[in-house]
Amino acid sequence: MATVTADQVETRVVETLASFGPDASQITRESSFEELDIDSLDLVELAQVVEDEYGVVLKGEDMKELKTVGDAVDMIVSRAG
Repeated sequence: MATVTADQVETRVVETLASFGPDASQITRESSFEELDIDSLDLVELAQVVEDEYGVVLKGEDMKELKTVGDAVDMIVSRAG
């Protein structure tokens, strides 16, 4: 299996989050889900995309820990290896 890079994951996460409403140009690693107006249902959808794409399962407890886009990217990358 190919190595998953932080850049790949970040690009995919930004694309997915942008599909929920915020403009992709507003989404940075430092952006909080709250300021992007990303709710828990959006995060569940993001978790599904991540699982389908990278085989990484994010549970409810994991999602509660994630405050920023960077947090999500780092967690996905650390588990994808």
